This record gives sequence, structure tokens and C-alpha cells, in this order.
Amino acid sequence: MASNKILVIDDTTVVRVKVREMLPPGNFEVLEAKDGLEGLNFILQEKLSLIMLDFLLPKMSGWEVFQKVQADPELRKIPLVIMSGRKEEVTEKITEPFEYFEFLGKPFDQKQLINAIKLAMTKAKLPRPELVAVGAGVAVKNSTVATSSVATATVAAPSVANTATVATPTVANSAMPTAASNATPTAKGVSEAEINALNEKIVKMQAEIDGLKKQLTQVVTFIKQKIK
Repeated sequence: MASNKILVIDDTTVVRVKVREMLPPGNFEVLEAKDGLEGLNFILQEKLSLIMLDFLLPKMSGWEVFQKVQADPELRKIPLVIMSGRKEEVTEKITEPFEYFEFLGKPFDQKQLINAIKLAMTKAKLPRPELVAVGAGVAVKNSTVATSSVATATVAAPSVANTATVATPTVANSAMPTAASNATPTAKGVSEAEINALNEKIVKMQAEIDGLKKQLTQVVTFIKQKIK
């Protein structure tokens, strides 16, 4: 049984056969897919050594297949050759230089095919930034991770700050009416002992408020330092 599997995803039979015939004899098996959806199923089910992907495909485009492969930390390690008769179709979606896959223009000869495969295998070994889950598990590239992280932290900081400003008036307001009611205790028949007890509670609450303010200030300062 072949130890290496090469998947050729192309809607043209001629191209699939051409790739199969051009590949040098060796210990590998060539799998063929005629559309993007069939190709993606192969990618998910088989342990592949190389993917050759046409950029324009029925059912699911090569661009969509590429995005799904790149979003998976394991699948994106597979050497990839993207094929197209018009390079601008690829560069409209993916800017050059192509860091982690090799481009092969159509038509191509055996030398160009072998060279593209070698380059794809070399590029697949290059160290790549780890994917980071954002929101509902959406994977993003490292180029945008930093921005997203800072944005998230920036949002978090005001949230804490807002908590401080909201929480403080709430507690303070709960104490203030009590203090105000104490202004005329005798009219309502409140004893002096009760007044003193209420005043002590107010002092304690104010101390707790000050403590909360200090803690929230420290949290906000810590977050701001992390953002920098």
C-alpha cells in the first residue's frame, strides 16, 4: 500500500490525468476529486502528503477549500499547490508572496510540476504563527491577532472602569438617603442609639467603597499596562 497520498482537486479530467502521468513513479497513491466539496471530504478523511488544488471549482471553490484548510491547525500543515490558468484570480484573494503554498500556472510541464511540489513541501515546513480562537471559535491569522487582542483588551478596560463608576454611585446612593433621613431623627421618634448605629454603618460602607475604588483602579492600571 502506498505510504504517501497526493490529492488532485480539479474539475478537468485532462488535468487530473496529466498530473498523475507526470508524477515520477514512487511509493505514493494519487486521489482525484472533480469539485471542491469532494476534495474537502478527501482532505478531512484521508491522511495526505500533498494537495493540488484548482482555484476555480464547482460546488465549492478552491478559495473556499483553501480557507477551510488554513483554518485548521493540522490541515494547514499539508503541502499545498494551488493551480490556475490566471494568476490574478489567486492574487485577488491572496496577496503575494505566497508564503505557505506554491502557485502553479496552467498549462504546465513536468519540470514545473515537480518544482512546484518541491517548493510546496519546503514552504509547509516553515514555522507558522499559531491560530487563535476569537469570538465563536473563529480562527484568524497572526497578522490580525495582535489587533484583535488589543481591541478586546481596550474594550475590557473601559468595562472595568465603567463598573467602577457605576458601582460607586450605587453603593453611595444607598447610604446617602439613610444619612439624609438621620438629619431629622427626633421628628420620627428614632433613638440616639439607632442614629449612632446607622452612622457607623455609613462609615463602614464608605470605607468599603474606597476599598473598591482602589481595587478597580489597580485592575484598570493592570489592563492598560497589558495593552501597551
